Amino acid sequence: MNEMLEPGMRVRHPGAPEWGQGQVQSRIGDRITVNFTEAGKQVIDGARVQLEIIWDHDG
Repeated sequence: MNEMLEPGMRVRHPGAPEWGQGQVQSRIGDRITVNFTEAGKQVIDGARVQLEIIWDHDG
């Protein structure tokens, strides 16, 4: 599912719910940069972590 991610999409990190919602800044291969409300900018290894997309109806 990470291959669907585009800048601007909202996501959650399943292993770090305390980070809150994040907004994808960029995705280059498996390297995904996300700005989280409670953790700031984080670089995620998409080969190891499957981010959860927050669809509009999820809030």
